[in-house]
Amino acid sequence: MGWNTGGNHWNRSGVQKCVHAFVGKFDGGEIGTVQTLPWNRRGWHAASGKKGSANDTHIGFEICEDGLNDPEYFRAVYQEAVELAAMLCQEHHLDPLADGVVICHQEGYRRGIASNHGDVLHWFPRYGKSMEDFRADTARAMRGEDDQMLSYEQFKSYMEQYRKELGEQAGPAWGREELERARQMGVSDGSRPMDLASRQEVISMIVRAGLTG
Repeated sequence: MGWNTGGNHWNRSGVQKCVHAFVGKFDGGEIGTVQTLPWNRRGWHAASGKKGSANDTHIGFEICEDGLNDPEYFRAVYQEAVELAAMLCQEHHLDPLADGVVICHQEGYRRGIASNHGDVLHWFPRYGKSMEDFRADTARAMRGEDDQMLSYEQFKSYMEQYRKELGEQAGPAWGREELERARQMGVSDGSRPMDLASRQEVISMIVRAGLTG
């Protein structure tokens, strides 16, 4: 996998835990999965809770984190994790939408079968995703559906970014000329339209001056 800059990787002595797979970025930059245990072997990934341990019942895999601020990396590892979960559910004849089949570490803690870790609920909501979304996306992947529905929060985030990128573009020459004319006429301050009341006042003056066309 890619280089771990935090020094908290598990490939070192004294680490007494092992998941079945890791999802993350390879040295070449591509996103993928590395299997580290046979799927039918007990892992050491959940520790224990008051009702037992998910180590005895669940396959566990880690999604390697970045700084939690890269939407493209999140999108890529999220999709890889969905496809991995779909493959495992398919192979073991499991319904990802059934209660307790696909859970994150924090959900395991709440069920009393894992130690108290926040993942993945400290990361997914930053990009408008929840474990309900993950389970639904896993079920869609199992049905062979490629279209991924965006949540409303994702849509807003993408639109804000898109509008920002559009605003940073210079635009065509004729558009800049028209914007300058609008600024001179008082319709715009040169970057965006004026407020509605100001526009109405300007339009009214233009109409009275006979300049509407």
